Amino acid sequence: MEIEPPLEERYNELKKEELNGRRIIEADEEAIEECEEEIELPVIDLGQLKKGNLEREECKKEIVEAAMNWGFFQVINHGVAEKVLNAMINEQKKVFNQPFVNKSLSGNFLNLPSTHYRWGNPVAISSSQISWSEAFHIPVLEVSTLNHHITLRTTMEGVVKKLGSLAEKISEILGQSLGIKSNYFKERCEKGKSSFRMNRYPPCPIASQVYGLIPHTDTDYLTILYQPQISGLQLMKSAKWFPVKPNPQALLLNIGDLFQVVSNDIFRSLKHRVVASVGVERYSFAYFYCPSDDVMIESWLKPSIYKQFSYKEYRQQIEKDVEKTGNKVGLSRVKKKLGGSNGSVGGKKLAIDSIEEEGGSGGFSHDSDKRARLALHAATDAAWGGSQRLRRAKTALSGNQRCSA
Repeated sequence: MEIEPPLEERYNELKKEELNGRRIIEADEEAIEECEEEIELPVIDLGQLKKGNLEREECKKEIVEAAMNWGFFQVINHGVAEKVLNAMINEQKKVFNQPFVNKSLSGNFLNLPSTHYRWGNPVAISSSQISWSEAFHIPVLEVSTLNHHITLRTTMEGVVKKLGSLAEKISEILGQSLGIKSNYFKERCEKGKSSFRMNRYPPCPIASQVYGLIPHTDTDYLTILYQPQISGLQLMKSAKWFPVKPNPQALLLNIGDLFQVVSNDIFRSLKHRVVASVGVERYSFAYFYCPSDDVMIESWLKPSIYKQFSYKEYRQQIEKDVEKTGNKVGLSRVKKKLGGSNGSVGGKKLAIDSIEEEGGSGGFSHDSDKRARLALHAATDAAWGGSQRLRRAKTALSGNQRCSA
């Protein structure tokens, strides 16, 4: 039986509708300079966190600097054995090699709702929005329901536990640099919406016309990705797409939308994508560190350049935008205008869909005062949440961001 989802059939359907004038062909908003040379993102040795105070604080500074300057970074000595990572890849290969009809009826296949299996971007309204991939997106709290697939379940449970602890640790380090208490993220995410995603990118005969995964930012605090050997990941920085060089010994971390809001644009949720490949099959998996639906998302640094909103409101607004246009709008929905309100009226929560969209989908200001950023970074050298220098740096940066919002 056929294992491949009908990706080419779906692409041809949309293309035919475009040619017949029944669908509007989306403008290529990604017509931005492409860089052929692969970049090697910062590689941070987390083993330094277990050494003396000097090494530990230097490692924390490297993490903060990478989150500020790139929004993406790699970590080694992260506590997840390579054999465990490879075991997870092998387990998901078994899953994806099942017939398509079985995967699409995953209630009978993995004891999961069929909506957890996704392929090709079901809300695509143009051929350019097709993602040449398939995935199982599984809430962490549902991993234990894979009770008829013991090896898959136990392997995934082990990986999820390790990646969840790592996400909590990195979030705590980044939060401390902003003066956030150490259990802030744990309290919000321990019983939250964190999820695990298994990805497969089949060979694509029309790789020049579609993406493996369309350009987007992540709707979470932090994402942890494992991509062995072959990569198709690219990230956008300074209006350029950069291919990311894979490191099979490393895990790749990136800042999500929620952390950008919490940090008041100090940490960046960068747009990224996966390119399709003509003759290569690729696998990866990702952990998304997310809060509970009712958690209110707001900037820790004041004055905030974002309105306050709940995680559920933000996700619902994204779903509305995607259903309407095929694209995520994201943080520009919740960014304040100059002199805007604090995101609530009379104690009531903000209705996100009433917020006027502002330009761009990345949400962060490129022209923030560099000196203020450097001051914040320097403050982490001696203090992680309490010094006068850190508070002055925050004030300087926040004041500048208010002017550039």
